Amino acid sequence: MSGRRDAGPIVFDEDGPPRSRLYGDVYFSRAGGLAQAREVFLAGCGLPERFAGRARFVVGELGFGTGLGVLALVDLWRASRAPGAQLSVFSVDAHPLTRAEAARALACAPELAPLARLLLDRWPALGAGFHRVRLRRLGVTLDLAVMQAEAALEAWSGRADAWFLDGFAPARNPAMWSPALMRLVARRSAPGARAATYTVAQDVRGALAEAGFATQRRPGFGPKRHRLEASLAAPGEREAPRPRSTPPLRAVIVGAGIAGASLARALAGLGARPRLIEAERAGAGASGNPAALVTPRLDAGLGAAARLHAQAFEHAIGLYRRLPGAVIARGALQLRSGPRDQARFAAVAASDLFAPGALALASAHDAEARLGEPAPPGLYLRDALVVEPAAILRAWARPLEVARIARIEAGEGAWRLLALDGSVAAEAQAVCLTLGADLRALWREAPVRPVRGQLSWAADVEAPAAAAWGAYLTQMRGGLVFGATYDPGDADRAWRAADDARNLDALSARLPALRRRLDGVAIAGRASVRAATADHLPLAGAIAPGLYVLGALGSRGYALAPLLAEHVAALVLDAPSPLPNDLARLVAPDRFRERAARRNSLAARGKP
Repeated sequence: MSGRRDAGPIVFDEDGPPRSRLYGDVYFSRAGGLAQAREVFLAGCGLPERFAGRARFVVGELGFGTGLGVLALVDLWRASRAPGAQLSVFSVDAHPLTRAEAARALACAPELAPLARLLLDRWPALGAGFHRVRLRRLGVTLDLAVMQAEAALEAWSGRADAWFLDGFAPARNPAMWSPALMRLVARRSAPGARAATYTVAQDVRGALAEAGFATQRRPGFGPKRHRLEASLAAPGEREAPRPRSTPPLRAVIVGAGIAGASLARALAGLGARPRLIEAERAGAGASGNPAALVTPRLDAGLGAAARLHAQAFEHAIGLYRRLPGAVIARGALQLRSGPRDQARFAAVAASDLFAPGALALASAHDAEARLGEPAPPGLYLRDALVVEPAAILRAWARPLEVARIARIEAGEGAWRLLALDGSVAAEAQAVCLTLGADLRALWREAPVRPVRGQLSWAADVEAPAAAAWGAYLTQMRGGLVFGATYDPGDADRAWRAADDARNLDALSARLPALRRRLDGVAIAGRASVRAATADHLPLAGAIAPGLYVLGALGSRGYALAPLLAEHVAALVLDAPSPLPNDLARLVAPDRFRERAARRNSLAARGKP
């Protein structure tokens, strides 16, 4: 799917329901979209009866469309969910609607208007990949895959209890009903899964039967004579009971920077009640600067790492925009600093990784207009944010317990967290390490190295637009921030006057007029140490049964942490992850050991 489009995929006719420009089919029945969703998909999958006794229920949907089917599901869930139960929805659409298009289409169901506003307020961007939407008060998590259906199901880690097969008609969009896709549906199904669709076409019934589903015709909706219900259970066989599972009540997070705070938020959003433990205070380490610039890493290769950073960036800025007091400023310039940068910027801007219009090449004239002095051309990131870390940590890093954990050890069915005097500070079924540069204190084998960075700032100085060029500058409340030094292998947290001077020199080399404005102004600074890996990618996942890590976020913690926290929380609670499978492998903590094992195996066989 390409995030760049000349015309929207939806056409609104005055005398009927909206239809697809691409497939020439309607998005829902002329007899009523909401009624169709309720009768064909909800009743067809045995809902709400199958919600009973379930702590988590997972629904897959092929064909997100206007979002009406998901809203009908959420409305039913809201009315019938058990206290604390969680609904996970995975939906696929290669040609998603804009927020404005969806709002117009959803006006057909005024009784769902409050739910529609919730969804529209969180409407995902149109970039290719996975997008997570959380309706926390309703216990609902939606992952929307903007890509072709087969690729989406190959990438998803979940197992659905019910499937809404809601693509356009098989004659108009046969790829959505292929035998290969139905086999993937079966592979991504939980035992006893049910599926429902409006079509009873022979090819569809045959593809479902070949995949292992037993199909039955049912009376149709509106003018259609029949609809289809399918089950992975044999005819007459009842769905195997699935015992109610309880999220780990004893989950502990060690470290209250942006990684720990994001993980506390993510676990709570999935129904857990984690304990957050910090040796000093929230943001005592690298997460405690007066401002943070939230931008993605720009990778012209457009591979897995680029997709990870794009998905994480979109998720983070969506959360920060809705958090009162978090956003200081919007937009940032990435300035050219080398001869190949402009070609790299052009490749990224032309890709489908970001929403249309989110990235735009900036001329030297554009850069000068934003920065107030001559500057090289570059790339303007419309959606970049400058955020206030303290506001984010106040909202997410709570409740916070202050304690210093000296070591952890495995016990019977739980991990013990020991204080300096050897006493047990906590016991937990799940422990998550979010210690940044101190990760090796509790995980000796952590594949990380320290990187010292010192940031400088000046109060009562008006800042221009945020900009980066190797060094960077950005706004803060009542002043500007600039820097930062980058010293791999240095773990010293002490402030150094020489490093403030280095930051001033970097500012002078790119924006000399701004540097001159700082003559005679008091400069303050702060040093912190980050953790980095050899491949410059984060660590997010399981270390051992019940032991997890979220760290090595480098200088992009505020961009990466919220999404990767959702991934780790999903692993802790056995819920579907928002990360495609290849991106989950990209950040897996054991990837270095696996790579070494592969190299050793090849060497033993005499292969290079």
